[in-house]
Amino acid sequence: MLWLILSAVLLLLSVLIVRAIRLKPDPVDIPPSDAPVFDKDKATRDLQSLIQCPTVSCSDPSLESPEAFEKLIALLPELFPEVYRACEFIMPGPRSLVYHWKGKQQDQPGVLMAHFDVVPVDQTSWDKDAFSGEIEDGVMWGRGTLDTKCTFLGVLEAADHLLKEGYVPSHDLYLCFSGTEEINGDGAPAIIRYFQEKGIRMNFVLDEGGAIVENVFPGLKKPAAVVGIAEKGTMAVRLSVPASGGHASTPPKISSIGRLARAVAKVEKHPFPAHISDAALAAFLGMAKNASFPMRIIFANLWLFRPVLYLLCSIIGGEFNALVRTTVAFTQMEGSHAFNVMPTSPYVIANVRINCGETTGSVLKRLEEIIADDKIRIDMPYGRDPSPVSVIDGEPWKRLQTAVLQEYPEAIITPYLMLASSDAWNYCALSDHVYRLSPMPMSKAERAMIHGNNERIPLSSLHHVVSFYMRLIRLC
Repeated sequence: MLWLILSAVLLLLSVLIVRAIRLKPDPVDIPPSDAPVFDKDKATRDLQSLIQCPTVSCSDPSLESPEAFEKLIALLPELFPEVYRACEFIMPGPRSLVYHWKGKQQDQPGVLMAHFDVVPVDQTSWDKDAFSGEIEDGVMWGRGTLDTKCTFLGVLEAADHLLKEGYVPSHDLYLCFSGTEEINGDGAPAIIRYFQEKGIRMNFVLDEGGAIVENVFPGLKKPAAVVGIAEKGTMAVRLSVPASGGHASTPPKISSIGRLARAVAKVEKHPFPAHISDAALAAFLGMAKNASFPMRIIFANLWLFRPVLYLLCSIIGGEFNALVRTTVAFTQMEGSHAFNVMPTSPYVIANVRINCGETTGSVLKRLEEIIADDKIRIDMPYGRDPSPVSVIDGEPWKRLQTAVLQEYPEAIITPYLMLASSDAWNYCALSDHVYRLSPMPMSKAERAMIHGNNERIPLSSLHHVVSFYMRLIRLC
């Protein structure tokens, strides 16, 4: 019996090791390329000009500044004259910009996209003016420097320079920009409707998303260019309790706010079950192929170690945990407007990010089961399901891979499940090759600045963005 057990253990170890040995990086043949030459000072000044337009999107239009959006749009012909000279300019919506750059062939067109609106700012929490574009020690400060006027600038700056050189892409290119991404507004949908009316499908689409990151995966020493091939769904869930109000001196046994608090505690105590989607699996395997051997053993043998992975993700939390499960974050709440009055319509709102394989409907059903309180009303003010998973073989992926590795030779490129939502979700109706990458190095601290305080970008990263788009456009 002992020999049988020992033989079984040795056989198991052999299987684990052999599968890990087979999990190795795919060979990549990247043609050499000279570094693009462009006016870095102009690119820096141009981004400053864009940052100085406070294009803040708000769900309440009365809190926006239409003049800021008008100022930015009016600046573009001055900053990028070659784009306006050579490209057909269309505005399918008030904050929808499309530039049609005609190529040598009209089939298999591509889209380079970004958004030019930004989230609100609490200026009291910033160390510098959020809309100054101030430069200090080689770093530019300002809302939108990372998210994502940098890529907006990068696309247009690269196109303007290449047009000045007389470059003509092999296929049509569309440069598409929205000013409502931060509020899931009609900027991108208006562009999609325009293309659908024209009967135009896209060979590939590139939007913001992943970045060039380091130390995001155990045992991975190289920087990784993580490219979103899908994004999680997003929804707002509102929990409310209709109540009669009354004087706070005679409260009921269970207050409406207490009932909501109990529901919130239940939801946080019962996280959604873990599940590795195809996009998340591609991300894990892409990184594991280049990681240390122990990590390769785990990810080459998920048939055995999947429960261990789920446990690790729960312990590590953050991005790791979000890759494998639907997450619920309670972000807003309201009760009474006076300290001595019982509320009549208290509520809490959660932001839910839906894992691939689930839907808004399945999320609502599970929340109802967890809360199990018929006095709590559960509504969905907004919601959309996860995006389809894009194809990661063929010419579009190879073209992107080439541009990334020419700009960042030390990096690996791997698919990724994007945790945030983006305008790219809309473009899945037009293409099977929708990718999400902000082509710049981004540290953990810099990623935390997105939608946070003191957002800023090293000028070296900005110049990498312009250089990357020049490389990519030359491959189109």
